Amino acid sequence: MTRPLDIPTARRRYVTVCILFWLPLGLTIAPLILLFTERGMTMAAIAGFFAAHSLTAAALELHTGGLSDVLGRRAVLAAAGLLNLAALTLQGLGTAPWLLGLGMALMGAGRALSSGPAEAWYVDTVHAHSGPGADLRTGLAHGSSATSAALAAGTLLGGVLPWLLGLGPDLGARLSEATSELVLPLSVPLLLGAVVEVAFVLYVLTALPEPPRPAATLRNVLRGIPVTVAGGLRLGGREPLVRRVFLSAGAAGSALAAIELLTPGRAAALTGASESGAVLFAALACAGFICAGLGSHLAPLTARLAGSGERAVMVSLGTSASGLLLLGATAASTGVGFMVLAATGYGLVYLGLGAAGPSENDILHRRVTSEGRATALSVQSLAMQLTGAITGLIIGFLPPSPLPWLLGGTVLLAGALMWTCPSKPNPQSLVGSHLHHTDANPSHQDDLKTGRAR
Repeated sequence: MTRPLDIPTARRRYVTVCILFWLPLGLTIAPLILLFTERGMTMAAIAGFFAAHSLTAAALELHTGGLSDVLGRRAVLAAAGLLNLAALTLQGLGTAPWLLGLGMALMGAGRALSSGPAEAWYVDTVHAHSGPGADLRTGLAHGSSATSAALAAGTLLGGVLPWLLGLGPDLGARLSEATSELVLPLSVPLLLGAVVEVAFVLYVLTALPEPPRPAATLRNVLRGIPVTVAGGLRLGGREPLVRRVFLSAGAAGSALAAIELLTPGRAAALTGASESGAVLFAALACAGFICAGLGSHLAPLTARLAGSGERAVMVSLGTSASGLLLLGATAASTGVGFMVLAATGYGLVYLGLGAAGPSENDILHRRVTSEGRATALSVQSLAMQLTGAITGLIIGFLPPSPLPWLLGGTVLLAGALMWTCPSKPNPQSLVGSHLHHTDANPSHQDDLKTGRAR
């Protein structure tokens, strides 16, 4: 790259990458479990598939973040797209349990590879063009909004496509017969997602320039990753602002685990059948993504009205916690008024989380350097995943009642309250570990305080 891209161009390309990456995953939300069931998989097997995804992502999270910081953003993003391409193909066409499990594990690996490089590329590009004091929140908010929009569109399209194939001359039945049951109507959204993944990989390789890095031999990679990972972990231990961002990600993971585990059963109970409950859940999920995108779009305005990025995070997480507590308060009620309140609470959860994300990450990026940026984002993602997994296990042992909802709401409220006291960042902790102070500005404390996982 001879000279950095200008900020509007970098922002457009970052938004495009977000759309192309998350649209295929959105296409799987509605049909995936139903496809596994159609293939004859038991619920125990399906649970094992999802465990393979989660454990693979958690095991690789920090290492893949370090890989991005050593090898570069573009190569790791392209690898994530190729893994997702293989995963969607196996899930869409596979019939044996081991193939479907392998597909879920590959998707988990792709998820781990993708957590950080695109955002780190955008921040690196903006800093290279305008310096470390440049505005990040607007671009990060646009990317988060684009992610939510892609997930919402993918969820709707993935649910509608199989239904459309069953209309008229029943194209779905003829498709299944022509392929000897290899391609089912429920497979079509996943195979469409695989096609989008090809476009994603090609776009990443051609549209995301970055400065050359030192020649990466296998020895350099193996030596560089542990050092960078250790730096990311130490950063959260000694920098109060970064520690708050990581803990807030954990609180958000707890809230999302509660709402994602409990909403499908509640939807089925409201409609009286699992099939109609699944339709309602798909609609709610789409609405949730739209609310998250709206919250991300409003993040810069929220920060200006709140007076600082830290207070914006507090207000946003507080809004999300109030929505989850409202869901808990209406959990035992079935009246129309209570259903409206519950729907309002559901929207508030995603609206608040969407608004908090850009300000949290704006704070994070001002405390880490380019060499450790993707690793810090991986630590943030890992905190969300691990806390969500723990919350999910606890919820599994709790009886059906308002209590599981209130657990997630309480954890998220605690995450909001962390931001009530002003923090005094330590200028000496701007490095991830061994990194130079080339990508942050210790004197820029006012902008840091007026400063984004979605």
